Amino acid sequence: MVSTSSFARSLQSVAEERAGRHCGALRVLNSYCVGEDSTYKFFEVILIDPFHKAIRRHPDTQWITKPVHKHREMRGLTSAGRKSRGLGKGHKFHDTIGGSRCAAWRRRNTLQLHRYR
Repeated sequence: MVSTSSFARSLQSVAEERAGRHCGALRVLNSYCVGEDSTYKFFEVILIDPFHKAIRRHPDTQWITKPVHKHREMRGLTSAGRKSRGLGKGHKFHDTIGGSRCAAWRRRNTLQLHRYR
């Protein structure tokens, strides 16, 4: 039996959130690990300025300028956030069928009594 509970999200996800809070006008695209020592892990967080003309004009990057993509890191929509939510494709991700662990649990634990059974 485990007596202590560990933090649910990864340190990479926490780093993305902190960078997103600090630079509120920028959008967090993703992040990657650049190294670690005995105490700390270091991540580079890719931040994008949604008002830069080069970003707004380019068809490949203009999706992130829309308001729906504000604070993706807070909602677990980056790569590290999706990993901690258990989202993905394939047989390893059957715990989150329906969008989330909560939705999957609710569906599996709800008794449906149909009229004609």
